[in-house]
Amino acid sequence: MDSDLTAITNIGPATARALIAAGVPDAAALRRIGAHEAYRALLAAGERPHFIGYYVLVMALQGRPWNDCRGAEKTALRERFDSLVAETHGAPLSGIEAELDLIGLRRP
Repeated sequence: MDSDLTAITNIGPATARALIAAGVPDAAALRRIGAHEAYRALLAAGERPHFIGYYVLVMALQGRPWNDCRGAEKTALRERFDSLVAETHGAPLSGIEAELDLIGLRRP
């Protein structure tokens, strides 16, 4: 699927495909909803949480190099990321629920 998402610095073909699959079809939609909500969509679509992926998306929409996030800014983004993950994933699963989640069966 072609998309102008890869025209945004730091967004490669794999990330573009994941965003499209998560319902973010193009750069205009990504800019409209922002990095935080786009990452929420990725998590809802089944992507595993990864902090670097989160802040790379934030940096991308600011037109900054992916590794430009440091210090207090990075700490604040980590807090937002952790909050988003907790909000979307809830409490950690254990036992049979964790095993079912590992093989791709979604929690209710």
